[in-house]
Amino acid sequence: MHGWIILDKPLGLGSTQAVAAVKRNLRSAGFGKVKVGHGGTLDPLATGVLPIALGEATKLCGRMLDASKTYDFTICFGTETSGLDAEGEIVATSDVRPTLELVQQAVAQFTGPIEQIPPAYSAIKIDGKRAYDLARAGEVVEMKSRAVTVYQLTICHAEPVSNPVQGDALLGSVTLTADVSKGTYIRSLARDIAYALGTVGHVSMLRRVRAGPFALNGAISLDKLNAFGQGAAQEDIILPIEAGLVDIPALDLSPEQARAIQQGRVLTGIAMKDGLHWARDADLRPIALVENIDGALKTVRGFNLTL
Repeated sequence: MHGWIILDKPLGLGSTQAVAAVKRNLRSAGFGKVKVGHGGTLDPLATGVLPIALGEATKLCGRMLDASKTYDFTICFGTETSGLDAEGEIVATSDVRPTLELVQQAVAQFTGPIEQIPPAYSAIKIDGKRAYDLARAGEVVEMKSRAVTVYQLTICHAEPVSNPVQGDALLGSVTLTADVSKGTYIRSLARDIAYALGTVGHVSMLRRVRAGPFALNGAISLDKLNAFGQGAAQEDIILPIEAGLVDIPALDLSPEQARAIQQGRVLTGIAMKDGLHWARDADLRPIALVENIDGALKTVRGFNLTL
């Protein structure tokens, strides 16, 4: 059993719980013990695309963690919480509300390479301990700034304040779509946008719509996953391992070249561009993630697949 299950993670379910649900349903479907891992944590209060790798696809989890991702999120202005989301205690309030024009200016300010401080309630390790464990224990957590990139940031919807004065264009919340690099914290981005607007805010909705090559249109619901465990057809549930490689070129190898790659040898003399590729044999079976550097083709990760 090798491949991917792309789960549309529901609200309230943690990533570890999602992996456990996949394992449970695979066992119920008769697949026995299968190695399972996920390609990028989603908070319980977030929904959307959670790539879950099976078998040899787990070797690509690290690459999935490094992939860019796209999120829809809503910033609710006027209240900041300890977790920068809809949970946690209120730590700051403000009566200031921005206009759409000011939000548009802030969007431009936060597009491109930026520095951000991750939330204290995050999975980052500090001296071997998770930041959120330290924060929940009441300790003061000092997070270091990190460089990330916001490739694109667009406004999807703007909600005026409740009971506005006639002619008032102030916003109570705004929904944005962000295409971001690895390591970007949307809750921090929302916090910093609110600060730039002279107010405070928190994320009231967060939905991941893309993770690397995987998007919502290829994701399944938890109900569909559970139906698979109860005997429903496998069709559209488990994607092949190469579904996680569609964003890089494929490289067809001869039987001799395939054996060399599987043995970990370096190949030379193949006319190809530098960079990552996925190599496949004569049966179109993925055999390795490879990298070509100055004409030398080396194995990055090998796949042990059986027909």
